[in-house]
Amino acid sequence: MKKVVIILVIQSISVFQIAFGQHDMHNMKGMQNMEPKQEKKTIKKHNNEADSTHTSKASQEQNGHEHAMNPGHDTMNMPMLMTDAYSLHLPMNRDGSGTSWQPDASSMYGYMVHANGWMFMFHGDVFIRYNKQDIFSAGNRGGEKWDAPDMLMAMAQKKLGRNGLFHVNVMLSTDAIIAGGSGYPLLFQTGESWNGKPLVDRQHPHDLFSEVSASYSFSFSQLADAFVYLGYPGEPALGPVTFMHRASGRFDPDAPIGHHWVDATHITFGVATIGMRYGKFKLEGSSFTGREPDENRYDFDRARFDSWSGRLSCNPSENWALQVSDGFIKSPEALHPEEDINRVTASATYSYKITGNKFFDATALWGVNKLEHIPASNAFLFEANYKCKKSDFYCRYEWVQKSREELNLDASVYGAQTMYPVNAISAGYCYDLLNINRVRFAPGTQLSLYHADQVLNNLYGRNPFAWEIYLHIYPG
Repeated sequence: MKKVVIILVIQSISVFQIAFGQHDMHNMKGMQNMEPKQEKKTIKKHNNEADSTHTSKASQEQNGHEHAMNPGHDTMNMPMLMTDAYSLHLPMNRDGSGTSWQPDASSMYGYMVHANGWMFMFHGDVFIRYNKQDIFSAGNRGGEKWDAPDMLMAMAQKKLGRNGLFHVNVMLSTDAIIAGGSGYPLLFQTGESWNGKPLVDRQHPHDLFSEVSASYSFSFSQLADAFVYLGYPGEPALGPVTFMHRASGRFDPDAPIGHHWVDATHITFGVATIGMRYGKFKLEGSSFTGREPDENRYDFDRARFDSWSGRLSCNPSENWALQVSDGFIKSPEALHPEEDINRVTASATYSYKITGNKFFDATALWGVNKLEHIPASNAFLFEANYKCKKSDFYCRYEWVQKSREELNLDASVYGAQTMYPVNAISAGYCYDLLNINRVRFAPGTQLSLYHADQVLNNLYGRNPFAWEIYLHIYPG
């Protein structure tokens, strides 16, 4: 097992160095620093690390976004700087997953380079860890595993004409290679299948190709933009920013147990989204494939375009991002093809740069799944993250209603349509111990406590605990 961990560390360093640290495009010695108050300076000096936030009108003006507030500014005379993927008049920090919004004050981690009018950005996360669910063996549904949840993302964008912007996203994950087809143990987690059986108390692995998307946006004015987004796979306009990309949850290595109530559509093989922004609001609609990815995590599934969603987003200030969304998902589960889901979500995200390298981010979200002839089930989540220089403190609380079917329980014992409320709370800490070639290495640990309906105590025990220790590898 020690050899496996050593190999994973070496491979992670190599991948991050290749992706983030070894670019030399057009005699650029490194990547540009993304700190907004120094952006003009760093464009000249070509500094390497990227850790940005847009926290005031003044910083946006220094950041090259004063055209969003100054009607007289000519954007055509500006180089291709750090703009939102779907607007020339918004900061890049607003980009979430898919076409979703985060607060403008969100911090970003990644590396950037410019070449021939293109802007490239690279980002990634690897958690090399030991994970043990139900550490005191209170029940019989726990598990333990060495694994490495990860993702590597590359983005590119280029201005087209006076008002056009073309953007491409590619996201990869080696979850299935490292963790196998059954994923990793996570108490009360449900969703998808392996070897024809539902995955219960396990988080499924993500597909090797988790996003391959392209978009084109057109700016009518400083207040108005329209865009088209195509993904195969991609993410429809349904739910908040996906858990692995949220500023409030990026340091938590686990997927939320309510993942399939709010943001499980983030890997969808066939997505087409159109949207319009006016001022602080954005309205968008998607047609997409309802079926979740199949058990083969290395192929491209058949696009169906049999489902739809709509989302209204509002960023009332640089510190807030709000959204409500509604969608119809056709036959998401391969094991239950006759079941369709109507999903509604709402979320609020808050981000604040305290000072220097201190950031606070928090998200509250709710989702509900409605199936025909089955009572609606709800999920609520609150998570927060406090980054203080090299230290990071985070926590997450969830309340989710899991059905007998979700937990794969015997109907003759538990009833056919019974809902079981599940509470889960996690807290963790990690520390940036090393910074090698612009790659950060942060050892950390996390403890989780679960509390479910007492009827489930014979399976899970009373208040089972989970613990994990990990090495988080991520860019500056």
